[in-house]
Amino acid sequence: MTYPATESTAASTAATADSARASLEALRTEIGKAVVGQDSAVTGLVVALLCRGHVLLEGVPGVAKTLLVRALAASLALDTKRVQFTPDLMPSDVTGSLVYDARTAEFSFQDGPVFTNLLLADEINRTPPKTQSSLLEAMEERQVTVDGTPRKLPEPFLVAATMNPVEYEGTYPLPEAQLDRFLLKLTVPLPSREDEIGVLSRHAAGFDPRDLKAAGIRPVAGPAQLEAAREAVSRVSVSPEIAGYVVDICRATRESPSLVLGVSPRGATALLATARAWAWLTGRDYVTPDDVKALSLPTLRHRVQLRPEAEMEGVTADAVITAILSHVPVPR
Repeated sequence: MTYPATESTAASTAATADSARASLEALRTEIGKAVVGQDSAVTGLVVALLCRGHVLLEGVPGVAKTLLVRALAASLALDTKRVQFTPDLMPSDVTGSLVYDARTAEFSFQDGPVFTNLLLADEINRTPPKTQSSLLEAMEERQVTVDGTPRKLPEPFLVAATMNPVEYEGTYPLPEAQLDRFLLKLTVPLPSREDEIGVLSRHAAGFDPRDLKAAGIRPVAGPAQLEAAREAVSRVSVSPEIAGYVVDICRATRESPSLVLGVSPRGATALLATARAWAWLTGRDYVTPDDVKALSLPTLRHRVQLRPEAEMEGVTADAVITAILSHVPVPR
């Protein structure tokens, strides 16, 4: 027997989820007012928000990596802070530190910029590993420990870091442990000719990337919509066959002759999470093999390590993962 109250609750939950999905679709539209032709990167940022994950944006200078994150922040009713990572940046400059108050003769904790909802870590590979590692606890545990006292970070919390792949002087490679903390690594390519013309047309019409309010970007989603969306994603079903497919892909990376390091079980859970988020964004309450394939590259490319001889031959992580996807049997 079906009770009316149960039907009413189910209908209310579905309506809330639909409203949250509409808000996130509007979020993508708002970002598009400032950034042209980077739809996959925008989608990746939305997926990361749904999965409570962090994002690494890689691209050559001038392709709007920082503008993309700033537009995301302007489209969300969330607190946001930016840190420009430099060689002389200290861990306490990110996490905060104890400050002596002469009036009270006591030490008090002063929050660092990491105490925010959306942290833009600009050019994260320009700071030494000591400062990079200050984000490890924040990204994984969502807390900061100073003088033995753990301090919780706000919820939601997302780190969006940018990185330049072609300028190596004065940079420090991110250690594997930190790369693994990023849910997605998104490549921000050069725009097509049509998109680049669109960029120039906007600037000719008076667009100022330093003034996003003038561009008409406004907050269209906040913590309530994000929480409703995350709750809906958690109800997306995953069949045993799909779970097996994810595991088979990740295990195949560990056996690839081109890789010295394959995807860990943490990477497998990340791939499942991003596939569920993508399935929900596209309007389904179940995951398909195509969802897994769609998120495999951004979720796995930074979790594998090429053998030196493969790199010398021009092999890329994306090429290895693409080849694996073409060989691993797809469940029917």
